Order: sequence, then C-alpha cells, then structure tokens
Amino acid sequence: MNPLKHVAIIMDGNGRWGIKFKKSRNEGHKAGLKTIEKIIKESIKKNIKYLTLYTFSTENWKRPKKEINFLFNLLENFLQDKIEILHKQNIKLKIIGTKNFSSKINDLLISAEKKTKNNKKLQINLALNYGSKSELISAFKLINKNKDQINEENINKYLQTNNIPDPDILIRTGNTTRLSNFLLWQLAYTEIFFEKKLWPAFNEKDFNKILYKYKKIKRNFGSI
Repeated sequence: MNPLKHVAIIMDGNGRWGIKFKKSRNEGHKAGLKTIEKIIKESIKKNIKYLTLYTFSTENWKRPKKEINFLFNLLENFLQDKIEILHKQNIKLKIIGTKNFSSKINDLLISAEKKTKNNKKLQINLALNYGSKSELISAFKLINKNKDQINEENINKYLQTNNIPDPDILIRTGNTTRLSNFLLWQLAYTEIFFEKKLWPAFNEKDFNKILYKYKKIKRNFGSI
C-alpha cells in the first residue's frame, strides 16, 4: 500500500454547476465551499497531513469583476467564521501565492496563518493568486540574488512549498484534463486523477474511491 501524505485538488466546476442547477455561477461557488468542508473532514479521518486547494489562480483575474468580488467576499467570510473552528481542530492554514488583495483580506490571511502556525493535525495550503510559472521565476530570481547554484535542492528551497512534501495525488474535478499552471514542478511524480463530476457534486465516496485506487498503484519513480 502506498503511503499517502499529501493530496492536491484543482476544484473545477463550481460556476458550471451553479449555472446548471441554480442559474447562478455564484451559487456554485457557495456550494463548492460545502464540498471543501466535507473533504477536510475526510482528510482528517484518513490521516492525510497536507491538503492543497487551488482556490484562485493568477489567471482568474480575467473573470468578471462581480464574480471576483463575490469570491473574495466568500473568502473573507470564511476567514472570519471558520478559522477558530479550524484552529480548534488542530488544523494549520498556509497561503501559497501572492497576497495581493484588499488590506482587510491580507490582514485576515496573515492572522489566520499566525494563529494556526503550530497546529499539527492537517495542513491546508490555500493556493490564492497562485501561478506555478510565476513561482518558478521567483525561485530562480532568488537563487540568482543569493548566488546559489541552480540545482533541484535550491529550486525546492525557494519555492513557496518549501518544507512541504510533493503531492502524492492530484485530483481535478470538472471533466477537464489539464494542470492549469498548478504546482508544475511539484507534480513531477504525482499520480493524477481526472474526475468528471463538477466540484460541488464531488463527495466523500468519490474521494475515498480515488484514495483506494492510489494505494493499489505500483509507483516506480523511474525504476522497474
């Protein structure tokens, strides 16, 4: 059975689900939050130590302003209403990406990270304003600035995921089969599962089915 420490998820399909079932993309984003809560609970049950959620990409700024504002209102409410609950559950929150939001949201993100920094049960990495290409460029700039050698160890050192193990599993919901600029370096040997269901329809049974499939895979990492 393969050890499982880290699951990464591209939570695709909120808007499409909202249009199909509620006539509103924003309702899909609200429903997607409920799925996040389910998967957090299931990750704790399965003793998964790291859960990375692709929440808002650097490309998502191209969306309509009204939708972006709604998303950040959801994020703000989540940070205000749920952080104490996560903290009591011994969950650590880490942000990967650039904190380039309103001063209120930036302050809430910094406060949430600080409050939960010593928690050990589960680390949730929220990828916010995150793009893997930008992350890699930033890492190379830091290597150059510090006059370090360009090698795998130093690239890992300057990535925002430093000290986080690479994902064992990547799940992408929404019936789309691409990586969308997410953890391109870190996913080199990750097992990837593309799920047809839209994110709000994804549930604990679907999650556990993928975990079971993963544990049965023979992982060679380039050997035989």
